[in-house]
Amino acid sequence: MDLIHPQVQAYAEKYTSPDEPLLREICDHTLANHPHAGMLSGHLQGKWLQMVSWMLRPRRILEIGTFTGYSGLCLAAGLTEDGLLHTIDIREEETGTAAAYFARSAFGHKIRVHTGDAREIIPALDEQWDLVFIDADKTGYIEYFNLVFPRLRQNGFILADNVFFHGDVLEEPVKGKSGKAIRDFNEYILGRNDLEKMMLTLRDGLYLLRKI
Repeated sequence: MDLIHPQVQAYAEKYTSPDEPLLREICDHTLANHPHAGMLSGHLQGKWLQMVSWMLRPRRILEIGTFTGYSGLCLAAGLTEDGLLHTIDIREEETGTAAAYFARSAFGHKIRVHTGDAREIIPALDEQWDLVFIDADKTGYIEYFNLVFPRLRQNGFILADNVFFHGDVLEEPVKGKSGKAIRDFNEYILGRNDLEKMMLTLRDGLYLLRKI
């Protein structure tokens, strides 16, 4: 299902600042070589992540789901001088690829790459988060949220990606394990009264959450 009309997408990209060369390289290489290239955030979402980071000027960012490093570099752009971004992926091939790109960037010294299960790594990180980006296995979204929320500062933000899951959440009944998990996550968030919530119709859906 095309959630965004291709002509609208092209029009928006035309009037959006282009990617920096390294981001363009990551995008091109991922699209040409990765079997799951559709997981890449892409130009519009990447620029939105950059803008959010610049607006917030976070000191500590957590990214759950590194992939090939595109979104991590976008998020790192607005870090404070003493800022750090921790990024986690269970696949060593992905973290190795991303780490190589990070090392070539202006933010390499501000990024810490972790390989393994986020459920085990997150509790070991002694940080208070200003911004969290959840973009990993969809069946883990509720658990990831509950792991990071106690360490999210008041008025801190969580961004959850793929909350439309290709439009599957619109079906009744929802089909597939991941689609059902995202539907359950969306309902879980909707039922909480300790968050301000905004669901954005950007790409495959982004949930913008502020801790009250």
